[in-house]
Amino acid sequence: MKILTLTINDVSHSKAVPPTMTLLDFLRDEVGLTGTKNGCDSGECGCCTVMVGGKPMLSCLMLALDAEGHDITTIEGIAKGNDLHPVQEAMVEKGAIQCGYCTPAMVINGVHLLDNNDSPTDDEVKECISATVCRCTGYNSIERAIHSAAEKMREKQHG
Repeated sequence: MKILTLTINDVSHSKAVPPTMTLLDFLRDEVGLTGTKNGCDSGECGCCTVMVGGKPMLSCLMLALDAEGHDITTIEGIAKGNDLHPVQEAMVEKGAIQCGYCTPAMVINGVHLLDNNDSPTDDEVKECISATVCRCTGYNSIERAIHSAAEKMREKQHG
């Protein structure tokens, strides 16, 4: 066991963990942040995506110990209090949440895309969400949601 300290959603968490514990298991089992989903446990579905050091990462493939020193953002850290992020709002407005299992990862990827590109093309949005499997085949509504969020963010920025 090793004492691990991680900053998750701007809160520091210290726990003794075995060296084989994944970041996903740390988030869900040790910290109680269950928004990050375990879809396949092998890095194929993308449902476990979180931000590590500002980049989307598959938390089921990353050892918790390897995340030390990096800021981690989960779906629980995307909204600011009761104010949803524009991507979250658009996902609801465009009916892009269906069963909801892939939604946290789709939101994480969408936020990352729009943080780096305020006017993504259709192909860029498709690439952004391609790493996450939507079992309900709601890709079209997810694409519309990300474009809608981008538009709202541009309007807010240019005011």
